[in-house]
Amino acid sequence: MTSSYSADQIQVLEGLEPVRKRPGMYIGSTGPRGLHHLVYEVIDNSVDEALAGHCSHIEVDLNADGSVTVTDDGRGIPIDIHPTTGKSALETVMTVLHAGGKFGGGGYKVSGGLHGVGISVVNALSEWVEVTVWRDKQEHIQRFERGIPVTELQVKPLKVPRTGTSVSFKPDTQIFITTGIEFDYTTLTGRIRELAYLNAGVRITFSDLRLELLKNNEPRVETYHYNGGIKEYVAYMNRDKQPLHEEIIYVSGERNGVQVEAALQWCTDAFTDNLLGFANNIRTIDGGTHLEGLKAVLTRTMNTFARKRNKLKDNEPNLGGENIREGLTAVISVKVPDPEFEGQTKTKLGNTEVRGIVDSLIGEVLTEYLGFNTAVADAILDKAIQAFRAAEAARRARDLVRRKSVLESSPLPGKLADCSSRDPAESEIFIVEGDSAGGSAKQGRDRQFQAILPLRGKILNIEKTDDAKIYKNAEIQALITALGLGIRGDEFDSTQLRYHRIVIMTDADVDGAHIRTLLLTFFYRYQRSLVDQGYIYIACPPLYKVERGRNHYYCYSERELTNLVQNEFPANANYTIQRFKGLGEMMPTQLWETTMNPQSRTLKRVEIEDAAEADRIFTILMGDRVAPRREFIETYGSKLDLMDLDI
Repeated sequence: MTSSYSADQIQVLEGLEPVRKRPGMYIGSTGPRGLHHLVYEVIDNSVDEALAGHCSHIEVDLNADGSVTVTDDGRGIPIDIHPTTGKSALETVMTVLHAGGKFGGGGYKVSGGLHGVGISVVNALSEWVEVTVWRDKQEHIQRFERGIPVTELQVKPLKVPRTGTSVSFKPDTQIFITTGIEFDYTTLTGRIRELAYLNAGVRITFSDLRLELLKNNEPRVETYHYNGGIKEYVAYMNRDKQPLHEEIIYVSGERNGVQVEAALQWCTDAFTDNLLGFANNIRTIDGGTHLEGLKAVLTRTMNTFARKRNKLKDNEPNLGGENIREGLTAVISVKVPDPEFEGQTKTKLGNTEVRGIVDSLIGEVLTEYLGFNTAVADAILDKAIQAFRAAEAARRARDLVRRKSVLESSPLPGKLADCSSRDPAESEIFIVEGDSAGGSAKQGRDRQFQAILPLRGKILNIEKTDDAKIYKNAEIQALITALGLGIRGDEFDSTQLRYHRIVIMTDADVDGAHIRTLLLTFFYRYQRSLVDQGYIYIACPPLYKVERGRNHYYCYSERELTNLVQNEFPANANYTIQRFKGLGEMMPTQLWETTMNPQSRTLKRVEIEDAAEADRIFTILMGDRVAPRREFIETYGSKLDLMDLDI
């Protein structure tokens, strides 16, 4: 059988059709992350006005009808006729991809939105958008539905002079089918707070006006305004830690059009670093040249001072970068006129010139600061030398942990039931508590691609443990070896990872929640890139099995059970309820059917929406200091369902 393949089968998508056809290309996904990305795109446009020096106040409102409104006091989107399209500039930027004022035409020196697709993508993926522009003593309003203008640009005079732009939009349920339109207040708060820290002096007001969430008929309103900028950001992240030096080291400068801002503070009670990088206000999760420059200058400068201060002898090796950064909290923010990002979601900065600029600017300020504050330099170096010695002891104690293949360097743990596949992309490992659950999981799994690693009891709390103890711990050794992780602090190498889905599967009780938190702490502190790059998952086993006659039902929460019994069964129905206290109580077939079968299971991918808040929560819940933990529990304990706590 032959089929014709001719020109009339070649599709040409025009206007905003490509966005509606393949939304994931533009916003990452049509799930919660993509939904919230729409809000970020609109806010980023207002922040770009602030970067240009024309905006001081931004308002973000979650409206009662499910829409979002973002208003600023900037210059307002231009409304005059565009010479190329023959339409107003407003309609052009709303309906034409790659149209905007950020391509070097003088509208913006630096910006987060670079591709000219942000606001037009929001327009394409929204049920409706209404834009109001105040400029030239007039108010201009235009409405769009699914990317198409449904009104002309309406103009009326302003009674009170003002400038700015207001964009209201309601995401399209035809696009966001699976999750619906439900904005998470906490997720948006994290990003808005972040933007306020990164843009010192800009005031951002965030209001939740959704009727079902109003308390005492009053909207929830928060204002974020930080004159101290990223210095206040570092102080916020370290507020539950013990600083090694009270003054936050601050660097600010510009070279070759690239603006660099950095704030650094070391803490005594932290064994890992927490470095956040931003380029044009965009969080670069996968790093980039700005972070490479920061790491390089820290390593070189501190080693130079170590030899000047006789902390290191001539015959001793230099301190490693991971030793120097132990306990460091740092924020680096660069503003680049023509940044090179990886894709529209912008996870890594690629400009090679930025590395050298960051290195030289921070090196000059840091050298001067440490020269005038030798006590601070000595304290940082003493901590780094202690970390170096602990790491050397750990290497001797755990020489089987190498960056080369685990199979070459050491035998796999005896308790590991490995899978047949050697392709990490299709392989997954379930980390379970105890031999009982491990037995059921081993019998119920698909041996081709599913591996099982049972752990005995609770693993070491890595939040308050040095490297030497980590590598001597049998359960930690088993985890490191089985997964193929390198030495803590080394650059993460995903090619050495033996499984691309690492699934935490614990009992649905308090002990299970604690073990899950210990494991999350291990992954977050030991190799955070595992979390950032989406390799960590949490399994969702059922809480109940309900039997009625020959039928059985699995319920994954108290709400599901109540709904089943009250709404699905007749009032006089006979049924039995079995509460699963642990995974070991489940038959292997039940565990496969409910929790391990890719066709029917639910997995939660662990994602970090607010890096600063995540770091703080780990410090509070798992750190040495009791007082902040007690305060957290007393404040939030009654409000949290700890059995379903996501990070």
